[in-house]
Amino acid sequence: MRNRLLDALSTEIRAELDPHLEQVTLGVRDTVAMPEEPFDYVYFPLNCIVSVVNEMTDGSTVESGTIGNEGVAGLPALLDAVASESKMYTQVPGEALRVPVDVIIALVERERELRRLINRYAQAYISQVAQGAACNRVHGIEQRCARWLLMTHDRVDRDEFSLKQEFLAEMLGVRRAGVSVAASTLQSAGLIRYSRGTIQVLDRVGLESVACECYGIIRQQFDRLVPA
Repeated sequence: MRNRLLDALSTEIRAELDPHLEQVTLGVRDTVAMPEEPFDYVYFPLNCIVSVVNEMTDGSTVESGTIGNEGVAGLPALLDAVASESKMYTQVPGEALRVPVDVIIALVERERELRRLINRYAQAYISQVAQGAACNRVHGIEQRCARWLLMTHDRVDRDEFSLKQEFLAEMLGVRRAGVSVAASTLQSAGLIRYSRGTIQVLDRVGLESVACECYGIIRQQFDRLVPA
């Protein structure tokens, strides 16, 4: 298990950060941050996925972004914001490393190398959010579903992972019935197996052929800006 941001740090900075890193296990819907509440920790996912969700006045929720082992959950705190307007919680369970927010902020302010890395990740994350918004507007559910599954497959580093239909529907901005149809189509094509909240990727190449171009654009941005 690894996190790309942590792996990109110099030996000196990593040695300073390591004593403060705590490995934690995050379950489904474990809260990482609440809207308008100061961050206590920032989280570096290892094989879990953190969902960034905004709630509307009618109670409906929309996912605006996801964070995996390419990044850090708590970016607003590292960009001089005390809190976020979004809720962050675990969508796909797994392991993460967390560090007290005051420790990482002090290090970011002192170390130009770390600040530059965080800035580059922030740009990649903004690109992901922007591309995701465009994708949800113009592409079909099946293409978007394939794109999201590929992004998750990249981040968890395993072929099988837990995923509830309600989460996928929330991420895609559609009803659960639409997700059921899309997942059934992908399963019938032999690309995935979906049973009891667990997805197994059977044909990665086939899944890439179904996904829209947004998957490649998002991945290219992260590969360009965040060391692999």
